[in-house]
Amino acid sequence: MSRKYFGTDGVRGLVGQYPITPDFAMKLGYAAGTIMAQEGTREVIIGKDTRISGYLLESAMEAGFSAAGVNVALTGPLPTPAIAYLAQTFRADAGVVISASHNPYHDNGIKFFSNGGTKLTDEKELAIEAQLDQPMGCVASEKLGKVRRIDDAAGRYIEFCKSTFSKSGSLEGMHIVLDCAHGATYHIAPAVFRELGAEITVIGDKPNGMNINDHCGATHLDALVAKVTEIGADMGIAFDGDGDRVMMVDRDGTVVDGDGILYIIARHLHRSGEMQGGVVGTLMANLGLELALKALDIPFARAKVGDRYVVEMLKEKGWDLGGENSGHILSLRHHSTGDGIVASLQVLNALQAMNETLGEALAGLTMLPQVLVNVRFSGNTAPLEAESVKAVVAEVEAEMGEQGRVLLRKSGTEPLIRVMVEAQPHFDVEGLAQRIADEVKRIDAA
Repeated sequence: MSRKYFGTDGVRGLVGQYPITPDFAMKLGYAAGTIMAQEGTREVIIGKDTRISGYLLESAMEAGFSAAGVNVALTGPLPTPAIAYLAQTFRADAGVVISASHNPYHDNGIKFFSNGGTKLTDEKELAIEAQLDQPMGCVASEKLGKVRRIDDAAGRYIEFCKSTFSKSGSLEGMHIVLDCAHGATYHIAPAVFRELGAEITVIGDKPNGMNINDHCGATHLDALVAKVTEIGADMGIAFDGDGDRVMMVDRDGTVVDGDGILYIIARHLHRSGEMQGGVVGTLMANLGLELALKALDIPFARAKVGDRYVVEMLKEKGWDLGGENSGHILSLRHHSTGDGIVASLQVLNALQAMNETLGEALAGLTMLPQVLVNVRFSGNTAPLEAESVKAVVAEVEAEMGEQGRVLLRKSGTEPLIRVMVEAQPHFDVEGLAQRIADEVKRIDAA
């Protein structure tokens, strides 16, 4: 059974357009609350990022849960992984995050966490969707949910992040540039790194409700690269709007994506004898990562795109390290979900233990040229099923043989077709990807 509202990371869309409207948010809160109440839920924690629409959707969700008889605890702006952590710490029955992650401010979304800090199962999301098709009601007045605010939520999460760093380590002597994307980490990340002893320079820490992810953060690294090289910092660290992604920049301006971050952490764990099994990446992971891990005799497996699927495979295999090249890094020994701050601290821990810079730690990793072209589509067509698109893909695959690969997929969060081509350096991967993208555009426009 396909899901009607939930994508790979909750419900997401343009604010003011269905389903990201106040009436739908209230009904979603009621539907989720009704399903959860049937299982004994007493309280949910609601957090949000810094986009202006968070106020509207927070109030609507609050009303929906209250109507279902579920209590609500509000945290204000906090990173997504903070809500996953606090849901466990406060023994809440679930967590809700109002965020569209790396998207612009005019988008927003709603995602749920279980009381174990993990994303809801497909079955639970389907049950909520089924309840959405029923009329909204309201419990008796004496059973309405109550609302409270958690005043020390930020401080608790800051201490948690610090606890994941080496107990004997310190960041004294390091100069780090942080880019908080004018998002949910703006008041968290600076405190974490400063309290661990680092000298920090911060950009992207002045949210106004509409500048989240605006040419800054993990999806727009030019400003971070410029600042790192300008002031001669040791490195730069960029988070996305809700803090579950991280990208890093070496002192010379070289960008280190999620694949590089996974390699550094895995290499350190392998050397220290702490590696548990292998590493889970996704279908988008660079072939160079797979080859580099193989050279270290570290197993590697690919999951479907989406951190929820990485978590599922990690649990199936009994491993604890995985992630996506976009910067979602899972370290299950530290947290139940992707956490940009925690992941960056694991990299810093590895660099200190190996006495290396970012660049030196990546010496064994050679990334193959990879191009990703995003094609916006109307949603009224199925371009991936078109015979002409399949034919162009087959042509490109035949040209590359075993020296490259093609991946086409729909985005789970935006109306995009993602066209990825990866191959050995002598291939024109950009031209090959564009050839496929052009055919997708033609089919969608027909």
